Amino acid sequence: MPSTAGVFMPPTPRNEPVLSFAPGTTERAALQSAVAEQAATIVDIPCVVDGERIFTGRTVDVSMPCDHRHVLARAHLATPELVERAIRSANSARRAWADRPWEDRAAIMLRAAELLAGPWRARINASTMLGQAKTCHQAEIDASCELIDFWRFNVSYVRDMMADLQPPIQPSATWNRLDLRPLEGFVFAVTPFNFTSIALNLPTAPALMGNTAIWKPSNTQMLSAWYGYELLEEAGMPPGVINFLGGHGADVGDPVLASRDLAGLHFTGSTATFQHLWRTIGENIHQYRTYPRIVGETGGKDFVVAHPSAHCGRLATALLRGAFEFQGQKCSAASRAYVPKSLWSELRERLVAGMADFTMGDVRDFSNFIGAVIDERAFRKHEGYLQLAHATGEVISGGRADDSVGWFVEPTLVRVDDPRHRLMSEEIFGPILTVYVYDDEDWTDILKVVDDTGPYALTGAVFAQDRAAIDHATAELRDAAGNFYINDKPTGAVVGQQPFGGSRGSGTNDKAGSPLNLMRWISPRTIKENLCPPTEWRYPFLD
Repeated sequence: MPSTAGVFMPPTPRNEPVLSFAPGTTERAALQSAVAEQAATIVDIPCVVDGERIFTGRTVDVSMPCDHRHVLARAHLATPELVERAIRSANSARRAWADRPWEDRAAIMLRAAELLAGPWRARINASTMLGQAKTCHQAEIDASCELIDFWRFNVSYVRDMMADLQPPIQPSATWNRLDLRPLEGFVFAVTPFNFTSIALNLPTAPALMGNTAIWKPSNTQMLSAWYGYELLEEAGMPPGVINFLGGHGADVGDPVLASRDLAGLHFTGSTATFQHLWRTIGENIHQYRTYPRIVGETGGKDFVVAHPSAHCGRLATALLRGAFEFQGQKCSAASRAYVPKSLWSELRERLVAGMADFTMGDVRDFSNFIGAVIDERAFRKHEGYLQLAHATGEVISGGRADDSVGWFVEPTLVRVDDPRHRLMSEEIFGPILTVYVYDDEDWTDILKVVDDTGPYALTGAVFAQDRAAIDHATAELRDAAGNFYINDKPTGAVVGQQPFGGSRGSGTNDKAGSPLNLMRWISPRTIKENLCPPTEWRYPFLD
């Protein structure tokens, strides 16, 4: 039974300020201490079902990408029996969680945000640095600021939805209401290695709406995922609402997708994996209690197209940051650039000079701008693309890789003569930027090439000082990117400012960090109450 009554307003959300970690600051000292402590510890990461920590004995090592012999944790993987227990736990917890007032669920998310903004910040940032090879800045904007923003803004969006979605028309003697029910079943949250914020948002956004979830983090992101799960426990998340299962994809996914109680899939990862999951759900569609909601954000081959009027210095900065921060392992990273011949000579010089100043190495050294790619599988894939670049393009800068200590791939700039080259059309997910130089008079034609090259439509940017050119590109590329940037890099979407997501082969474009995403986790029920029911069945036209 509710213990309070009222129309409650949550705290007004604000974007969490990004800490600088400049030398001499208290946040730098706290983070360095947390990094040193975690690097000296091997964490035993369990599965958690119904609040119980379970050590299955089937483990994988979680290692530092910057020093792949350095083990940070041993993660226990779920067995088929444990997956079935998690399904039962999610179903058992569903009714009580759904019945709780929305503000109780919101309070847990708001408390989690405050814990992360305060005593948990260094811990989560440090685990993201060590386990995912993010610099202190990249860890801060992801694991702290964006995640805090997700939790704060999502609560505010729910409050608005509760009010704004109510029926606007109330005829005499009638009360119309809209009940924002959670889905009937549980949500399967499958999360990626590259963003701690995404990994925690994917199970908690449905949970805020009253759903229970089974969460399968990436095995390479388990350290920060585990600390994030512990943070949620401290914030008051009840047992069974989010069940935490490490494991290989099929070992967890197959039994979960076979459950009649699957009500939703919340996914971020590769296009191929998402299509496999969707296909499996389609094959099982006859056995589900309800049609599962499918929400996914997948691949990208994100573009920057420059007009001859573009400011070369600003374009260079956008490419250096947009292509190479976090080793290009962002689904929004600038991966292909289209540059007019009149700008190419100056831009090339600026890019080469900037890349020469990059420092690459262990992220525990705060002076490094570039870390390692996530694991050996990614490293070998990037090696293959570097070989392709040397064989079929002009490698202008970089082009080498070294796995002797960590999975280090040099930031690489390549020029190709074919705008439909594999390097211009295939997702690489690494620090490789490919440039095609076009004749200035071919501006209109190059926009068409940008639009129809490759299967993706996630992010993209246009650089121009000519306003007509900006308007032209904005119109021609309307379907080419779910997040479109004008005179800015195509990375760095901020919750509450640029809701994120793309279409085509990049996903369902349900815009994480907005009400559009949260609406996917409700099954609305219309309630009509007749305050004065009729007593005569006959209508006047019968007289």
